[in-house]
Amino acid sequence: MPFTPFHLGPALLFGLALSVAFDFPTLLLASVILDVEPFYVMYFHISDYPLHGFFHSYIGSSIFAVLVALAVYPLRSVLNRIMAIFRISQKSSFKKILFTSFFGVYSHVFLDSFLYEEMRPFYPLQGNPFIDLLVAYGKYSVVYGFCSVTALLGIILYFYKIRKGVAVLD
Repeated sequence: MPFTPFHLGPALLFGLALSVAFDFPTLLLASVILDVEPFYVMYFHISDYPLHGFFHSYIGSSIFAVLVALAVYPLRSVLNRIMAIFRISQKSSFKKILFTSFFGVYSHVFLDSFLYEEMRPFYPLQGNPFIDLLVAYGKYSVVYGFCSVTALLGIILYFYKIRKGVAVLD
């Protein structure tokens, strides 16, 4: 997705609404981390590599999921202090962080699969079975609209949860 922050919409809503299952800061990070790949391709002008390449597949994104979990777990206390600034509190475990990492990167691959023909989400299989599914409805409008609506609902849910003080997400 060229506008990486759009991925934060679903992460915000699902992270707050399903906080029993998801580690909130991990979901925010995991939902956008894959766009390091297209950034790298564009920044270093790598013309013989697709913009959404190996790491925008479920196999490739799994590598990022494990790396995110391994990075986030030891940083829990730092992330808790940052979340406290936003009046959010949540306890977590490595199992929850790992599950959340996979959900975040897989949701990124899933959303991008509707938009980018060069993606091979089921690599090593060729092709992208999702690319034409939303064409009749305006694929960019549907995906960006979904991400925008979930961002708005996530913001509303955030303010609802902190209205009485600190939002405890456990």
